[in-house]
Amino acid sequence: MARRIVFHIDVNSAFLSWTSVSRLKNGESDLRTVPAVISGDPDKRTSVVLAKSVPAKKYGIKTGEPVSMARRKCPRLVTAPPDFQLYSKYSAAFMEICRDYTPCLEKFSIDECFLDMSGTENLYPDIVKTAQEIKNRIKNELGFTVNVGVGPNKLLAKMASDFEKPDKVHTLFAEEIAAKMWPLPVSDLLFLGRATAQKLEKISIRTIGELAAADVETLKALVGNKAGEQLHRFANGIDDSPVDDSPREVKSYGHSITVEENVTDLKTANSLLLSLTDAAASRMRAGGCRAYNISVTIRNSAFKNRSHQRALDSPTDVTQDIYAVVKVLFAEIWQGEPLRLLGVTLSDLTKDGGEQISLFGSNERADSEKLKKVDAAVDAIRNRFGDSKLLFGGALGTKRPKKK
Repeated sequence: MARRIVFHIDVNSAFLSWTSVSRLKNGESDLRTVPAVISGDPDKRTSVVLAKSVPAKKYGIKTGEPVSMARRKCPRLVTAPPDFQLYSKYSAAFMEICRDYTPCLEKFSIDECFLDMSGTENLYPDIVKTAQEIKNRIKNELGFTVNVGVGPNKLLAKMASDFEKPDKVHTLFAEEIAAKMWPLPVSDLLFLGRATAQKLEKISIRTIGELAAADVETLKALVGNKAGEQLHRFANGIDDSPVDDSPREVKSYGHSITVEENVTDLKTANSLLLSLTDAAASRMRAGGCRAYNISVTIRNSAFKNRSHQRALDSPTDVTQDIYAVVKVLFAEIWQGEPLRLLGVTLSDLTKDGGEQISLFGSNERADSEKLKKVDAAVDAIRNRFGDSKLLFGGALGTKRPKKK
């Protein structure tokens, strides 16, 4: 049986890097070399940072904080708007290079993927050299850097790619786990959240190695049977999940944002929710779908999640109609506590081309039809000029966020 080899390719600071590459082609400065952020209109009070350069990070600038605060930390901060059409183009381009080495590629997100390199030893006898080749091709042909993690499964490959950045290749094989992974803080383990890390630290489990050596029954009692078993397996480097290259049916369209500074006021929350709704609805329309179900998710500063959803009598793809429901759902679950995450998901999709009924009755039906025309015009402008060229008024201070 062939030795299993998996690569994890992760673009370094993807949105900022891709914007930088585009700017360089137009003779503008490289955002990666200066304090810079990706955000909406920097002059709007509710504008937030959703991507930052390494030099910006050195000033203490955090993802999710107001741009006004970031500017106080660094008065010469450079800001640039997002462009998701551009990002999709670069995402497809780097994955196309990856497919030159294996047809078995799983897109994990817009800026990362897994490659199953098992059985390619005759073509690529030096697997680390091959990883270096992929990394260098992406850098030389496309202009941005990636990290490549190499391991015997998806878990270890992804853990490896998160080691020192940028522009690096790292390995994490079974014989390297004790030296490279076990000394790391338990919070660094893939899929282990901060709340779980805090529970583990209370029973003196602070490193991945201590988690690997822990009693499984103790872990089950702490976090549940399934989660306890999985944590123990992951801490020991065990992951049998395949690299799934099959096309996936889209069952929902969702966007969420995790902020580094808590959201504490309704105006900022609603601005973010409008941006999230706009991004999700735009993608849904591009997929030719409408949604019967709208849900809102929040996570507070204590890392407690709450969700609320509403089933509609008729499906919709109208941004403002969806946003009206989103605001109601948010008002029903938010108790005024500081928030770390907000999310909007559109599901129970249909491609039925039948007549769309306004969510708010016949009196508003004409307005809803006008809004559909507005959405169509907005989508057309974005398709031609990029996502950053047009935002709804209430979302001018925010970036169209990363999809889930």
